Amino acid sequence: MSIHPPGPFRDQRVIVPIMAVFTVFMVIVDGAITTVALPSLARQFHLTPGRLDSVVVIYPVCLGMVIPASAWLLERHDGRRVLLLGLTLFTLASGLCGAAQNLPQLVLFRALQGLAAGALTPVSQGLIFRTFTQHEQIRMSRIMIIPQQIAPAIAPLLGGSLVVALDWRWVFYVNVPVGLAAVVFGLFFLGEHRDGRASRLDLAGLLLSAAAMGSLMYGVCAGPDRGWATPAVLGSLASGAVLLGIAVHHQLRTDQPALRLRLFADRMFRRACLVSLLGLTPTIGAMFLVPLFVQQAQGHNAFASGSTTFTEAFGVLLTTQLASILYHRVGPGPIVGCGLLGVAGVELLFATSDAHTGLWTLRLFMFLLGIMMGAFFVPVTIASLTTLDRADSAQAATLGSVVRQTGMALAPTVVSSALVLGARSERQTAGTSPPVAAYQAAFLVLAGFAVLAALFALRLGRPRPNPGVESDGSASPQASADEDARTAGLPAPVLGVEDSEYPRAAA
Repeated sequence: MSIHPPGPFRDQRVIVPIMAVFTVFMVIVDGAITTVALPSLARQFHLTPGRLDSVVVIYPVCLGMVIPASAWLLERHDGRRVLLLGLTLFTLASGLCGAAQNLPQLVLFRALQGLAAGALTPVSQGLIFRTFTQHEQIRMSRIMIIPQQIAPAIAPLLGGSLVVALDWRWVFYVNVPVGLAAVVFGLFFLGEHRDGRASRLDLAGLLLSAAAMGSLMYGVCAGPDRGWATPAVLGSLASGAVLLGIAVHHQLRTDQPALRLRLFADRMFRRACLVSLLGLTPTIGAMFLVPLFVQQAQGHNAFASGSTTFTEAFGVLLTTQLASILYHRVGPGPIVGCGLLGVAGVELLFATSDAHTGLWTLRLFMFLLGIMMGAFFVPVTIASLTTLDRADSAQAATLGSVVRQTGMALAPTVVSSALVLGARSERQTAGTSPPVAAYQAAFLVLAGFAVLAALFALRLGRPRPNPGVESDGSASPQASADEDARTAGLPAPVLGVEDSEYPRAAA
């Protein structure tokens, strides 16, 4: 049972963001830190690093399979219970991964981690949507961007330090104290969060969506390492595409679907999700490519690599505040479009780097990249929320997680494929495979994706005015009434858009 002491820990608008920061930080770090430990894992289990791809691939596959069920869990059950159960399972799986005695055990426990992580991110995001008005969500986006950007920046640094100082098991053990702290904190302070909807379980939709996401994630993640033409990868991609088509057809014809795809009929939400999907490839792709360039092309260790990429987080934090202020004056299109064009420019600078480029030069490039990325993340998140009902918060969080997870899986896939093609082309022309040339080609590919995403972003335009937010970004009288009702312990009125562009689903 939760308790409510006096002071800030009595306010769920303080507790929910703290829990969300714990959750997002753990999930992102865990997804990025494992690759640093692969060489040590290979030595431990007497395998080549290439045979350890199952440890990396199984995590996004299982994560993608659970995401479709998260909206139903949040709408049907107490959000507090779902979040704490997911955190407990994730923490337990982390400890088991660190204690694994062989590769099959590690893959099994890593799968358990992915299953827990698949519910954690959308559920924590859904709690934020449910707790805050849209005006407050805009302010919260400035806070939530901090763990989302710091986590991938410090993951290589943290992982390299743990592997060098201790051993590979500690990249998993490090989650245990953080997870236990989050669970204990949530048990004491996190209140109940019930939606009140008695939605039925769309079992067929959940199974179809989970199978489609899992199959597609496997094909996308395994393709660069195993080869796109291998039967396993081709079969996985083909079956995933077929299952996805069946799942979409089923859920569009169902009154209470597992994934409320009708939300994509809202123009702003649909366009924001598309820009997010395309923009994640050059942004997350650069975060994946630069550490590889520093370690493989330049020969530095994992610690030097992590200290080089870390400067990106400072750039993001500087830009997010300005982007949030400008959002209500110019709209998301110009901000996101210019930010992505800036990302393309910085990646062109990276394409001029070689084996002799100094680390401080690369740190400067990463700082500039962070400045440009900050103009992408926050405005896209805000734009995706401005025209949706708060009643659809759980489904919006789930669909957003599906889009982001897909983009985050595509990013390393594009990078790996570009590296393979670049190295192959170099062998064909000169009989050798200098890694620098392949990395330069990969940076050029990412720059091309950034330009493409920018063209779509410029078409975002301005969102329609929302009853919950005035044009200057302040809370409207309706939003204030919601706040007063919540303070008094009454059900808050649902904020929505009277002339919304999508048919409101009763489900």
